Amino acid sequence: MMAVVAPTTAVCAVIIPVVAAVALGDRPGSVTIGGIALAIVAIALVSQSTHPDPTGDDADQKTGARRSAFSLALLSGVVIGFFYLALARTSSQAGLWPLVAARSVSVALFAAIALLTSQSLRVPSGIRTTVVAGGALDMIANLLYLVATRSGPLSIVVTLASLYPASTVLLARVVLHERLSRLQWLGVICAMVAVIMIVR
Repeated sequence: MMAVVAPTTAVCAVIIPVVAAVALGDRPGSVTIGGIALAIVAIALVSQSTHPDPTGDDADQKTGARRSAFSLALLSGVVIGFFYLALARTSSQAGLWPLVAARSVSVALFAAIALLTSQSLRVPSGIRTTVVAGGALDMIANLLYLVATRSGPLSIVVTLASLYPASTVLLARVVLHERLSRLQWLGVICAMVAVIMIVR
């Protein structure tokens, strides 16, 4: 469930680079530290699901699935956190080669997994436009993150980058007409305040 996966992944992705940045000498001010803490709260709030908890015979099965989802989300967040940190540690002289290397490794990894599991690498024609658009947006986001880490403190950049659940929830409201809960609206407000505090 999104209530488990999104906040766990996003918070882990924030914590690892921020701790590393502080250990490497980054010293954000007290207002910025408060903004980072508020951003973590915002990530958790905005990712809350409005679906009711299961009851009856499915409850045990759902509990096991949630534990598995939490473990995968935790692992995903740790990996993303180290990816953010690795990109931030590259020098400006490296240009865009870190992104080329990252994309090459991911393509090779997915190809190997597809071959080992006998999955087709062909993209169905009905979703090719969506896949290409998603890939382009992903690369643009990584490029902007790389540029930002080379011109600003890592603790601030990675926290702002990890506020994506707020934009996802707002887009779901506008595009898909999904209703937001009070906690999600509170999370969106916290995210906006956190951004102001961080960039101040």
